[in-house]
Amino acid sequence: MNRINLICLGVKNMDKSLAFFKALGFKTNAQFGAPIVFFNNSGTKLELFPVEELAKDINDNNPPVIQTTGFSGITLACNMKTKEAVDELMVLVKHHGGVIIKKPQTTSWGGYSGYFRDLDGYYWEVAYGPMWKFDAQDMLIID
Repeated sequence: MNRINLICLGVKNMDKSLAFFKALGFKTNAQFGAPIVFFNNSGTKLELFPVEELAKDINDNNPPVIQTTGFSGITLACNMKTKEAVDELMVLVKHHGGVIIKKPQTTSWGGYSGYFRDLDGYYWEVAYGPMWKFDAQDMLIID
């Protein structure tokens, strides 16, 4: 098992989350009112699912408690090909209701990175590294 096919985010408002991720450039054929959304991005797919339904899907009789505040210890990342692309994405995030947690800045490892929180509180890193290479699906190559 050396892959992740889907990352599913439990969301409070499907239509708002769908609009947010579409505004950031995620591609989907899903329409507003959809019960589940899959984005057709390169590599690992992103899925949106109503958070309460996701908890029931895990265990219908005893669903896990839905965390509504705080940091879960998980971040998602989008690796960009230029510093300018990092800045451009962060502008879109802020414009469409995301919260900039850490403005993009030069990192100790020689890259450029910032963090935002999406509409449901998930933390995302947007980063650029001059040493990075990407494959044909725009996935980061890690040697």
